[in-house]
Amino acid sequence: MQIVLVIIYLILTLSGLILMKKGGNPGSLAFENGNMNFGISLISLAGFICYLGSFLLFTRLVVMFDLSYIMPLCTGIVQVLTLIASKVIFNENISTQGIIGASLVIIGIIVMNWKHA
Repeated sequence: MQIVLVIIYLILTLSGLILMKKGGNPGSLAFENGNMNFGISLISLAGFICYLGSFLLFTRLVVMFDLSYIMPLCTGIVQVLTLIASKVIFNENISTQGIIGASLVIIGIIVMNWKHA
């Protein structure tokens, strides 16, 4: 069950980031005639909702796992997946330093999870 929650967290986080980027609208906040108006595209709103859901789920994960384990694990995986998604979905360039950095993150995740015999 715990691993399923981590996977859902990763999906929500990555989806939130991708949808907010695709929406291309950070939102606008205006005060007019004593009223507050907030405007955001539907795609950006969907991304915001996914990202909010991932935040709420992460607060649960922090309670379930050791913080020194779950934070670097999830952060590292999100960073690598974001790098891949930026290339696949947005056709962004990935530098040699980006590839080296992602490789180091992956190695770090493997080392963190290496079980001692």
